[in-house]
Amino acid sequence: MYTTVLIIHSWIRWVALVAGFGATLGAVAGNDARTDRWGLVMMMTLDLQMLLGLMLYLVLSPFTAEAFKNFPAAMQNPQLRFWAVEHISMMFVAVVLAHVGKVLARKARTPTARRTRSLVCFGLATLAMLAAIPWPGLANGRPLFRI
Repeated sequence: MYTTVLIIHSWIRWVALVAGFGATLGAVAGNDARTDRWGLVMMMTLDLQMLLGLMLYLVLSPFTAEAFKNFPAAMQNPQLRFWAVEHISMMFVAVVLAHVGKVLARKARTPTARRTRSLVCFGLATLAMLAAIPWPGLANGRPLFRI
């Protein structure tokens, strides 16, 4: 079960990243329809990622199970700290920013305010995702594509 959920979680990240870039670039281009569509896809994909990630974090992952056994010691281990705190915190920030961006854009009174709010929130959410992904070559790196 762990491997299956991890593979799905790993592959869906690409949809979330593409949607994040699409929403951000749509806001830069001033294309409200594109920004709305990509923003919705980003938000839904991040919600699914959060659900799968919480399953891994709370139930299935051997990394977080190890970290929860002795949390103070886990904070001294960079690899365990990444999975127990850093990854989930940054991804939670991305989810919140995507939701806030969608709501703020919808409530904006002018097209300029709508684009600015979308750009800031979706751009920051995309940056948070990029910062929290365990890229290959990093200490906590994972393969780009799991099979």
